[in-house]
Amino acid sequence: MAPCVCSKISIADAVVLGAIQILIGIFHVCMWYFLLLLYVGQIKGNFGIYEPLTYKTGCALWGIVFIISGGILIRVARHPTQHLVICALVMNIICIITTIVSTAFVAVELSSFHSVSYRNYGQAKLGREVSRILLFSYSLELGIASAYSIFSSIDLQQQQQPQLTFLLTVDQFLYIVSNIVQHFLLF
Repeated sequence: MAPCVCSKISIADAVVLGAIQILIGIFHVCMWYFLLLLYVGQIKGNFGIYEPLTYKTGCALWGIVFIISGGILIRVARHPTQHLVICALVMNIICIITTIVSTAFVAVELSSFHSVSYRNYGQAKLGREVSRILLFSYSLELGIASAYSIFSSIDLQQQQQPQLTFLLTVDQFLYIVSNIVQHFLLF
């Protein structure tokens, strides 16, 4: 195994994880297109049209980040270099952040339902069901990105090469966070 590859995940597993990330990303982009067609076809009625937060922000379109991350992960599995491993780690961290934000938006959307015109009620209910399905796939993406990020960061920290001086130990990270918290509590 090459020195830059995550030792906890085999090459075949990394390729499969990357392919799953790409498939999840394609699924999200297709669901965004479906929601676009669904909500554009609404008729303005007495109670208005249904425009949820996830539709306005394009949360499902953020699946492009998952596609890019999966492609980089497959590239790392086939041709590992130190630069690509760090790039895959950063992209998976971006995927984690994207997934958490998207999950929060879907939770806000599903927590309330304002009345809409009876003509748009079916479209609103179908759109909410799509959001529930996307909520499940966000948790799957979160698990994949978290697993790879944890294992690759452990391996990068164990290598302790001079090029990786920007990685912090847990103690250093906790010290920095505690100083930031103390700084904000003083105000």
